[in-house]
Amino acid sequence: MTKKKADNGEAGRDVLVLLGGAGDLALRMLLPSLYFLEVDRLLPRDLRIFGVARGELDGAGYRKLVREHLGKRANVEEAAWERLAARLDYLSIDITKEEGAKALADKIGGHDQLTVFFAVSPSLYPSACQALQAAGLTGPSTRLVLEKPIGRDLESSKATNAAVGAVVDESQIFRIDHYLGKETVQNLTALRFANVLFEPLWDNKSIDHVQITIAETEKVGDRWPYYDEYGALRDMLQNHLLQLLCLVAMEAPSGFDPDAVRDEKVKVLRSLRPFTKDNVAHDTVRGQYVAGVVEGTARAGYAEEVGQPSKTETFVAMKVAIDNWRWAGVPFFLRTGKNLPDRRTQIVVQFKPVPHNIFGQVTQGEMQANRLVIDLQPEEDISLSVMTKRPGLSEEGMRLQSLPLSLNMAAPGARRRIAYEKLLLDAFRGDRTLFVRRDEVEAAWRFVDGVAKAWAEAGIEPATYAAGTWGPPSAASLIAPQGRGWKS
Repeated sequence: MTKKKADNGEAGRDVLVLLGGAGDLALRMLLPSLYFLEVDRLLPRDLRIFGVARGELDGAGYRKLVREHLGKRANVEEAAWERLAARLDYLSIDITKEEGAKALADKIGGHDQLTVFFAVSPSLYPSACQALQAAGLTGPSTRLVLEKPIGRDLESSKATNAAVGAVVDESQIFRIDHYLGKETVQNLTALRFANVLFEPLWDNKSIDHVQITIAETEKVGDRWPYYDEYGALRDMLQNHLLQLLCLVAMEAPSGFDPDAVRDEKVKVLRSLRPFTKDNVAHDTVRGQYVAGVVEGTARAGYAEEVGQPSKTETFVAMKVAIDNWRWAGVPFFLRTGKNLPDRRTQIVVQFKPVPHNIFGQVTQGEMQANRLVIDLQPEEDISLSVMTKRPGLSEEGMRLQSLPLSLNMAAPGARRRIAYEKLLLDAFRGDRTLFVRRDEVEAAWRFVDGVAKAWAEAGIEPATYAAGTWGPPSAASLIAPQGRGWKS
């Protein structure tokens, strides 16, 4: 539909459709994000929002459901809620059927920009896209926002991407990894490329190694039917961990635009050294939790949750090499798992020590190499540890200490934004910089498939670890050579 201007000069009506609009993701993340954007008056002025699901609700019932969930997340400002509620409506349909999509098209009516957010199982993407196309809802003014995972391996990812790409152009597809919407992740890009301080040191001459950790205290629980098919490798490493690795390791893009940024990320993924059956046992750790204690609470083992023995990993750690000039010889240590002691998402850039200590033997044990720590959750912070003189006088001469310089710019008491707020706003604006391109998804799957194949060929099965510990003991051994250790 041709975009027209309203009488007041504003753009015509925008429409957001939330497929799975009454599901967990929509109620817990997407609708609260839309509410906070409404509070800040950042939503398109005339945006209409349609929740779509199979549940039998009407518009009033849906608004009541959304209001109840918002109350669990925030102290709701009634004026903002009234504005959001006026935008909200609901349609009970099966979006995978042509008649359901046609009912949606009739409900939407005239529009200028249509954004469809797929908060449903990725297995439904192909049939939903075909139904949307049959209903005339996949024209040039349509944007499709896809949640991960896009497939469970390279083959299924290609099939899903092909099905979506058959109804809209790649420029209309917005694949989400919500980590890219986090403020601190975006700050990493600013830190590297808006300052002369770091980039000259951001290579194998100055950096000893990099650690990226995504640790969860949660058990798998009721998610086990999904999780038992994917495991930690496909559920977390394929997207979140590799995305963070790309942002740390990529070259400076020619500009901060979608293709320039994503071109550099794809180059990193293509430079990852593949795993083989000869090195996978030495350079990866695969684990599964057994009974233990997390945060003072007894937890059952994964097999007990599933109800039968399983070879699915709930923990992965690996030593990754990037074969290019910048990173040759610098290991990237990645780890993620369930039922771990802390909830933490963290990037640690460990610099090399100074080549010579001029301060004497007495300070030998005090000297620490500089370390940049980027915390994404539970708190967002960036800190750089630097060596300084210890205050006071000493008969032994100058004494040293390591102190952190905090680069956290958050105002005290400020609300921490939901990552989806930024991503939804970018989708409305058509900015794909923080979304994942098709070749990027497939390059990540190609690497992950190689890990899974090497595990199978080498007969690597998950080693056990007690819930509440940092994975199997071999995870510590993975990083231990050259005196390295995971940041606790």
